[in-house]
Amino acid sequence: MKTGPPWIIIGGGMFILGLVLFYSINPEENKNLEFIKNTGTFVGLSGMGVTLAGVLLYLINRNEKPIKENYDV
Repeated sequence: MKTGPPWIIIGGGMFILGLVLFYSINPEENKNLEFIKNTGTFVGLSGMGVTLAGVLLYLINRNEKPIKENYDV
């Protein structure tokens, strides 16, 4: 089963959600929203890690053709 592409999509979504939470909230208006802005930072950074894990899973699980050695000279 290919697990890399779903992880990449999920990580990308987390990163976008983190950006939206971080940049759309101005904590100067309401101090209670500062926690949500910090959560956006955490979600965005976690999304980058999940995306990296998905890329690594994709690269590790690729089916490459074996090297065919020819010793006939």
